[in-house]
Amino acid sequence: MARVWSVLVFVAAIAFAASPWFVQGFNGFEADQFPVPQENPPVQPAGYAFSIWGLIYLWGIIGAGFGLLKRSDDPDWAAMRPPLFFSLAVGATWLPVANQSPVAATVLIWIMLGTAFLSLFRVGDTDRWLQQAPVAIYAGWLTAASAVSVGLMLGGYGILTETLAAIVALGLGLTIALIAQYRLHRAPEYGVTVIWALVGVIVANTGPLNIAVVGLCVLGIIAILALRGTDTE
Repeated sequence: MARVWSVLVFVAAIAFAASPWFVQGFNGFEADQFPVPQENPPVQPAGYAFSIWGLIYLWGIIGAGFGLLKRSDDPDWAAMRPPLFFSLAVGATWLPVANQSPVAATVLIWIMLGTAFLSLFRVGDTDRWLQQAPVAIYAGWLTAASAVSVGLMLGGYGILTETLAAIVALGLGLTIALIAQYRLHRAPEYGVTVIWALVGVIVANTGPLNIAVVGLCVLGIIAILALRGTDTE
């Protein structure tokens, strides 16, 4: 079964990376997909931040390909593969779903995050840059994306004002990130990716300045860096 899982992860990684080619023109949720249109929601990072998907796709394929060709029977890789396959397989369906239903897409992205975390916590001790790192940046970005989805739901359905929705959602994301990074001292790539997302949110909220959202993001970055600074391993 180890070889089967290595093949499945590689195929899922390719399908996940290829999914944008089959959903033309998706640049995030449309404002009118929500009862309260989300024109420039403060919870969402600046557009450039989403370029990290290219790195996630490429690194994921390289890592999965290496695992297939060189580590298909390696027990150190075995435990992380089933949840990673499930996360990537769900991810391959995310864009078509997001075009139709932000609510369903939010549910899916939290499933992707949960299974990505399960894979990350199961990652072995070998081949750090090809086994651990791709999963870490994937889980880090999903942490941010899941929080953004919550913020869009809260603001888009009129549950909270856009700024308060951003604060609640980012607070949730930061809580998850800090707990995860505390447990994952060996995976700094995770925290770095969350910081990338937070910087993107800061950039998106500087003109005009949303001091509450920017301040929370700055505190979050400081907290992640401080947590990393306590790592003596």
